[in-house]
Amino acid sequence: MDLSIIVPAKNEKENIEPLVVEIVNALQHTNFEIIYVDDGSDDGTFEEIVRLQQSAYPMLKVIQHQYSVGQSGAIYTAVKAAQGTLVITLDADGQNDPADIPAMLEKARHQPDNSHFCIAGYRKNRKDTAWKRFQSRVANRIRSKILNDGTPDTGCGLKILPRATFLCLPYFDHMHRFIPALVTRLQGNVEVVVINHRDRQAGVSKYNMWGRLKVGVVDMFGVMWLQKRYKKPVIAKQQ
Repeated sequence: MDLSIIVPAKNEKENIEPLVVEIVNALQHTNFEIIYVDDGSDDGTFEEIVRLQQSAYPMLKVIQHQYSVGQSGAIYTAVKAAQGTLVITLDADGQNDPADIPAMLEKARHQPDNSHFCIAGYRKNRKDTAWKRFQSRVANRIRSKILNDGTPDTGCGLKILPRATFLCLPYFDHMHRFIPALVTRLQGNVEVVVINHRDRQAGVSKYNMWGRLKVGVVDMFGVMWLQKRYKKPVIAKQQ
């Protein structure tokens, strides 16, 4: 298995089929699986994924959480179950465009063998309200200055990295927003690709400004602490 597409989802029933169709179209002639994690939905998300799996898309897999643990927990569950060498994360709401994946994969395939890296999407022209864009711009500037993570848009859901790299990262709630910084901590390479960003077609956002701000500040300083405490061993001899 080459690729595992990781899609954390909570109450996204109406967005599932359109997104699956787009992923399949974008990755033709590629060996891949799509792993949805239903993170405690109550709108029939799990049943809709099973219906698609059984009717037309055997590459679909679905894992259901008994109750919601958040986006990072859902991603972690999927990565542990993944069979692909590379994992590709994207949001379930359809705002990430699967048509951007091939260009990002080209970047990934030029990385050195057995290296840590992250190819991170950058939503340069976001389809959000002016207020939300302003919040994101300020938060990203502060985070980038403090963590020096090499990306202007760490909150973008579309990322590619080796499964082995992800499993080396420290896990904590909301860690998905700090993947570039955590990869940099491993002395890995972070590359940024400008991607398309689209309006949400159905459902409602699961985040709000104050929720993001509250956890973001605490987590940012936690990641900074992790960066300072990490020491990479250099092997001098092995016999």
